[in-house]
Amino acid sequence: MNSSKSPGLAGFGVLKNTTCHTEKKISVFFSIIFMTVGILSNSLAIVILMKAYQRFRQKSKASFLLLASGLVVTDLFGHLINGAIAVFVYASDKDWIRFNQSNILCSVFGICMVFFGLCPLFLGSVMAVERCIGVTKPIFHSTKMTSRHVKMMLTMVCLFAVLIALLPILRFRAYQIQASRTWCFYKTEHVEDWEDRFYLLLFSCLGFLALAISFLCNAVTGITLLRVKFKSQQRQGRSHHFEMIIQLLAIMCVSCICWSPFLVSMASIGMREGRSEDTCETLLFALRMATWNQILDPWVYILLRKAVLRNLYKITSGCCGVHVINLHMWELSSIKNSLKVAAISESPGSSKQINLQPLSSMGQ
Repeated sequence: MNSSKSPGLAGFGVLKNTTCHTEKKISVFFSIIFMTVGILSNSLAIVILMKAYQRFRQKSKASFLLLASGLVVTDLFGHLINGAIAVFVYASDKDWIRFNQSNILCSVFGICMVFFGLCPLFLGSVMAVERCIGVTKPIFHSTKMTSRHVKMMLTMVCLFAVLIALLPILRFRAYQIQASRTWCFYKTEHVEDWEDRFYLLLFSCLGFLALAISFLCNAVTGITLLRVKFKSQQRQGRSHHFEMIIQLLAIMCVSCICWSPFLVSMASIGMREGRSEDTCETLLFALRMATWNQILDPWVYILLRKAVLRNLYKITSGCCGVHVINLHMWELSSIKNSLKVAAISESPGSSKQINLQPLSSMGQ
């Protein structure tokens, strides 16, 4: 530990008197399982997206496919890079002083933790905004939400997340090894400086803001779909609305449940004076909960298809004995149903039909 006097080992102060001990076999098991499941699920989602993009090249679907691809690619690299570093740390018996003399690995680990934590949240909120525009303003969505604009939004989101991740490095603040000695992040032990508090509060506030935007846009989308469902008498529309509402509820529940513990912990550490009461076991549990969001993202956004909902419908109808929805009217994929409203507005005759429907309903 005498090596901590070196200027390059500023992040090793937490290693001296730590009382946090994690079981090596259990921790390695969790890291390997999370990394493997995350890589497999996101890889499968990428394959499905590539096939969907080759099959459906309409402009109305391009924005959704690009955003979804950006999300699953970000989750994939997050599991690959962060998981590989975590497994390496466990395999090296968490001896940071031996393999991290210049604190480079800890800085890279911290940058990746912040970037791959915030970027999926930002992309989720952008996808929620895109769905809200596609449902409430289908004509505007089909004419203005082009692939070029979506690529620009993806680039801006990634650059903003990179800027937040590099902010401590630009301010000559090193990322700190946490009490469990298994991961690096902002300083969470004995936080006294205002700048250290600012980083923690900035991370938590941006995460909560992204969740709030997603919740608000999904709520508006869900209410719009419910209003159209009750007014429409077409079975095809009912099945489309039913599928969208299920997906929106799943997205909101998974994001809020997985990320809330970690964001609340970071916010409480940033606002609390003196030593934090959150133990390293609590932070590790919150971190693993947040990791599950990146594992479940492809299953919620991409893989929740009509086959799963059909089985759930059969189980529910068998228990309740009530026939609610004719599932034979469903489309071939959840992506096609999710973007049906925006796809209608692409044809010139469809806009006239949309304008004539309110007139006919007023005449009735």
